[in-house]
Amino acid sequence: MPRRYAFRWTEDAVHPDTMRAFLAEFISTAIFVFAAEGSFLSLGKIYKDTTTAGGLVILALASALSLAVAVSVSLNISGGHLNPAVTLGALVGGRISVFRAFVYWIAQFLGAIFAAVLLRICTGGMRPVGFALAAGVGRGHAVILEIVLTFGLVYTVYATAIDPKRGGTGTIAPVMIGFIVGANTLVGGPFDGAAMNPARAFGPALVGWRWLHHWVFWVGPFVGGALAALVYEFLVIPAETPHPHHQPLTPEDY
Repeated sequence: MPRRYAFRWTEDAVHPDTMRAFLAEFISTAIFVFAAEGSFLSLGKIYKDTTTAGGLVILALASALSLAVAVSVSLNISGGHLNPAVTLGALVGGRISVFRAFVYWIAQFLGAIFAAVLLRICTGGMRPVGFALAAGVGRGHAVILEIVLTFGLVYTVYATAIDPKRGGTGTIAPVMIGFIVGANTLVGGPFDGAAMNPARAFGPALVGWRWLHHWVFWVGPFVGGALAALVYEFLVIPAETPHPHHQPLTPEDY
C-alpha cells in the first residue's frame, strides 16, 4: 500500500470496512486489556507481594499471549493496532487516513474502558491496578523508558505487519508483536509497569481512578511510536516508485 496522507473527508468515512475495523479494534483491545489487567488483579489475589521475579514473568507472559491473540483476530480486519501509539505511527507514515486514525483511537479507548469495567464487575469491585512509577523512578526517566519501549514495539509492528515488503513475515506478526511486548515488560515492569499503550493505561486508570503521573503513559508511547514510524518509513522501507501503468493520486482521491 503506498503512502497516502489524507487530511480531509475521505471514502473511509462512509466505507463499511471502517465500521468493521472499529468493531474489531474495540473487541480486540477489550480482549487484550481484560487479560493483561486481569492478570494483575489475579496475581494480587493470590500473593500479597506481586513485585517478585516470578510475578513479573507471569505478567509479561500474560501480556504477550493476550496481545498475540488479540492482534491475530483483528489483523485481517483493522490491521490489529490495539494501541493508539501504533495507530499514530501508521498515521505519521501515511498508511492510514486521519479519519480512520480517529476511529481507531475511539475504539481502542472505549475497548480498554469496557474491559476495565468488566473486570471490576467480575472481581467483586476490585480496583484495576493500571500503571504507576516505582519508588525512586523519576518522571523524566519514565518518559524516556516508555519512548524506548514503544519505539521497539512500533518498529516491530512496522517490520512484521505494516511494511508492504514484509512477505511471509506477516504470518507471524502477532507472535512477534506479543514477544516484544513480553520482553519489554520484563525490562520496564519494575520501573513503571511498561505500558507502551495509552489505551491500556487509560482504561484501568479511569475505572480504578488512579491518575498519579498518568501523563507519562501518553507522552512516552506517542513519541516513541511516532519516532519508530519515521525511522522505519523513511529510512528503512525503500522509496516507493509508482508503476508506469498506475495513475498518480488526484485531489479527488482524498
